[in-house]
Amino acid sequence: MLYEKYLHVIDEKKDEFCAVSDALWDNPETAFGEYYAVDLITKKLEENGFKVTYNLSGIPTAFKATYGEGKPSLGILAEYDALEGMSQVACETEKKSIPGKDKGHGCGHNLFAGGSLAAAFAVKAYIEEKGSGSITLFGCPAEEGGAGKVFLARDGVFNDIDSVVSWHPEKMYMVRTRPSLANVVVDYTFEGIASHAGGSPHLGRSALDALELMNVGANFLREHMELTSRVHYAILDAGGNAPNMVQSHAVVRYMIRGVDSDTVKNLWERVDRIAQGATMMTDTTVSSQVVSAYANLVTIPTLQATANEAMHDIPLPVPTEEELAFGRALQKTVTLTKEQEKKPPFAMEVLDPAPPVAHGGSTDTADVSWNCPTVQLHIGNWAIGTPGHSWQAVSQCRGSYAKKSMLYAGKAVAGTLIRLFENPELIKKAKAEHKEKIGDGYICGLTADVKPVIQPKAQ
Repeated sequence: MLYEKYLHVIDEKKDEFCAVSDALWDNPETAFGEYYAVDLITKKLEENGFKVTYNLSGIPTAFKATYGEGKPSLGILAEYDALEGMSQVACETEKKSIPGKDKGHGCGHNLFAGGSLAAAFAVKAYIEEKGSGSITLFGCPAEEGGAGKVFLARDGVFNDIDSVVSWHPEKMYMVRTRPSLANVVVDYTFEGIASHAGGSPHLGRSALDALELMNVGANFLREHMELTSRVHYAILDAGGNAPNMVQSHAVVRYMIRGVDSDTVKNLWERVDRIAQGATMMTDTTVSSQVVSAYANLVTIPTLQATANEAMHDIPLPVPTEEELAFGRALQKTVTLTKEQEKKPPFAMEVLDPAPPVAHGGSTDTADVSWNCPTVQLHIGNWAIGTPGHSWQAVSQCRGSYAKKSMLYAGKAVAGTLIRLFENPELIKKAKAEHKEKIGDGYICGLTADVKPVIQPKAQ
């Protein structure tokens, strides 16, 4: 294994990284409220010689921690936000929420943070010996719908970084080649006139009627848009729960996705017209407010090949019989394909990067990828067939196999970064590919007036 003496730092400190992951699992925090996570992670970094810059872009739970100086300047991403409604007892094979808790790590960001911290420590050991270059770990809040990295990218936080290597929990071991969709999230607020639904319905103008008509129109729109586009919605405020009144106020949130920002913009304009049409039918008014917006992911073949080499070079974690039994039991709670049923419960090999295929999801890492060359690794922390954002994922994210594969992730990320330090021509080639792909450059989907919704720190 190349660079073993640096990667061995992860083995030496594995209990420390696993403890960070477990602590984040035990204390889940949602978008822009990750104060415990930031305190825990930055303390570890400062104790180990990293220079921490807090309050990036005015966000109390965003930070960067740098070791070394000069070029090349490479980066690692860390996420640590949890999800609402994901309470689940750890290492259970049935759905069982924790009394008094409603949050949980259904996307594995506790592991994400622990693995990225491990990678940063290993690269620090390399820089200490070589004496040149720098590594920066970016603490990125609010990936789950809050667009944390987008606010950072809008402010140029990643502009001086030569390349970023990241990872994310998954069901397989493979460098990510899938593009992600650009999107915009918009709240539509309808205003009408309240009235007694029985006594004077003719005097009322229903905001809820307008909202429902908008949703009907959007559903008809699905037949007449690109196959790769997506439109989703959720009613945030139905205007009350009294059926004998005309609702004067209603709010719906729309997520509009497309292969790139121009596609999103065109589809968004059509959704806007549907909202206006709904107001014309109901004699109401509507206003809109952008909540978040993500770019599409820019993929860099040179970084993908470098990360693939690193992943194949590092031995995969071997599950114990107990871990295999746990995985099989969990798989009984999900729907597997016939092909998946033939395989062991956990991925047992690193797959070569697959040809890019259409993908319906979005990530704010995409906005980082427009600012500097970026690569992301899929790491098989979960049993095959596990859905993301599920109780099964939460249950596994504090388990022993998930943490073993988290440590593998740390080594794979660090191994990729050290290869870039050792071969500066790879960085030069990646930057050339990046320049060609981004064309006229990054245009953030969030205008300056859109601010993150910061949660207050608990007293």
